[in-house]
Amino acid sequence: MEAILFIGHGSRDPEGNQQLLQFTNQVAKRLTEPVIETCFLELALPDIRDGIRSCVKRGATHITVVPLMLFPAGHFKTHIPHELFHAMEAYPHVTFRYAQALGVNAYTRSILEDRLFQAGFKHDGEGRSESAVLVVGRGSSDADANSELYKMSRLLYERAPVAMVETAFMGVTDPLFAQGIERCVRLGAREIYVLPYFLFTGILIKRMEQAIPSLEEIYGIRIVLGEYFGYHSLLADLVLERISEAKQGIGAPLDELIILAKHHHHEHHHEHHHEHHHEHHHEHHHEHAFAVKEERP
Repeated sequence: MEAILFIGHGSRDPEGNQQLLQFTNQVAKRLTEPVIETCFLELALPDIRDGIRSCVKRGATHITVVPLMLFPAGHFKTHIPHELFHAMEAYPHVTFRYAQALGVNAYTRSILEDRLFQAGFKHDGEGRSESAVLVVGRGSSDADANSELYKMSRLLYERAPVAMVETAFMGVTDPLFAQGIERCVRLGAREIYVLPYFLFTGILIKRMEQAIPSLEEIYGIRIVLGEYFGYHSLLADLVLERISEAKQGIGAPLDELIILAKHHHHEHHHEHHHEHHHEHHHEHHHEHAFAVKEERP
């Protein structure tokens, strides 16, 4: 019996968790699997173990695990595979498939473009406007995830007739949000459209909203906050594509990720990490425990 298990990040903001559940309910209407469950990585319940247990209780023998994450960062690479390894031991009769993270692609780029125009950006003239776009991500201790956000910004710049598309983060790494705004101003932007690279609302989105009036005052410039991804129809299309790939056997390489996850889990218990002071005050403060170390050539 086929099951789909959606995994959301989880937020301290109940509204963010509620939005994720509403989204998975919408996607579920387009699926035919008899068992569909949603769980969270952290900060909200049910957790992954509960989610898997529910699927198995309802008779699932094949579970497609679908991480609702924009980038394949530490959680995707090690935290979830570690949990799936335990689940495989606990339920040897169940087959697990793992869908890829949502990633950077035509879907996510189109959503970002839509959010820019919905925020009121217009340009009828020749060449580029004097507006800047600041794409803002969560920020990760995973170098690949951070570089993917820069790739997204560049893809948007190729399509949108704006003076510049800059990139910033809400935590863990630089440039932080306020530094991103300052950079746009220094480069001569006449107005700034902020596009949050987030699936749903949460503490970090609300922090961004609260920061904007004082930044407008400091720089004497109009700053418009665009909408996060939310219930965009293309987001549902992308999730369905990730599910379909996983079921065809072209999802994420679960066996390889489990080997890596076991290795890093083992390392974590035998090493002291130095990143703790960076991350404690961020919403995703557990991520350092699962950070994949960069391999040096």
